[in-house]
Amino acid sequence: MRTQSSATTASPIAVTAPREIRGLGTLQAALGVVAFSLTFPSTAWGLESFGPWSLVAVRGVLAATVAGGCLLALRVRLPARRHLAGLAVVAAGVVLGFPMLTTLALQTSTTAHAAVVVGLLPLTTAVFSALRTGARPSRRFWLAAVAGAVAVLAFTVAQSGGALTAADAYLFGALLVCAAGYTEGGRLARVMPGWQVIGWALVLCLPLTVPAAALALAHEPVRLTVHGVAGLVWVAVGSTFLGLLVWYRGMAAIGIPRASQLQLAQPLLTLVWSALLLGEHLTVAAPLTALAVLVCIAVTQRS
Repeated sequence: MRTQSSATTASPIAVTAPREIRGLGTLQAALGVVAFSLTFPSTAWGLESFGPWSLVAVRGVLAATVAGGCLLALRVRLPARRHLAGLAVVAAGVVLGFPMLTTLALQTSTTAHAAVVVGLLPLTTAVFSALRTGARPSRRFWLAAVAGAVAVLAFTVAQSGGALTAADAYLFGALLVCAAGYTEGGRLARVMPGWQVIGWALVLCLPLTVPAAALALAHEPVRLTVHGVAGLVWVAVGSTFLGLLVWYRGMAAIGIPRASQLQLAQPLLTLVWSALLLGEHLTVAAPLTALAVLVCIAVTQRS
């Protein structure tokens, strides 16, 4: 594989105005949020055809195949040894931990209830970022972030009837490992292209996902349906690879705390997709919560 100089990687930023960088970074992060908002409904579809372990393992293998093909086709140099620990955190949190824990939760939880996770993820990611990178957002930023998280949490809990289930242990575990993976991925995306961050993380998981997929498919029933296959394809290619590609690029451009606040809109988008794709009912509280979230996002973007 041919060597890729750091100057080449940094050149687009060097020749672009800061405002254009922020605008493009915000757009990329927003596209990532849209892709992520389809993850839970797509996972619910995938569970129609596959068991939870099969779905997660095959998802990882398919995503790694696409990512590895891109890395080979472009002759991307192997990541430096100093980046391997960070890539391992991304792999453990984003590629393995979050998909597995949320898939297990969605066996007994509705997508509306699972949206609690992504409702709290922006605040958790900002906290992880402050601890890991030394970022120190302003007090107004934190107040707006907490207010947005509270609004989303109240809405999603109300949507699920206010009941806490055993799936919450999976959901809150997923929240923590995903925030760690996002933070480390955003840090790495400052020194290497974002798509390579998730690409190498996926490839690093192949020694685990390939045998896991073979074992799971041999022990869990498979009932192929259009919904099941479509859900698998989306969570593998759309959410896991393409979504994280633009998400990490966006975080590198506008910063981890600011990008993470765009995810305050993700639970509401998930609920819309859930109503359209799964037939789940939405209450009149949705537009009110959406307005509150948009106000919080606007405050954090200006902080």
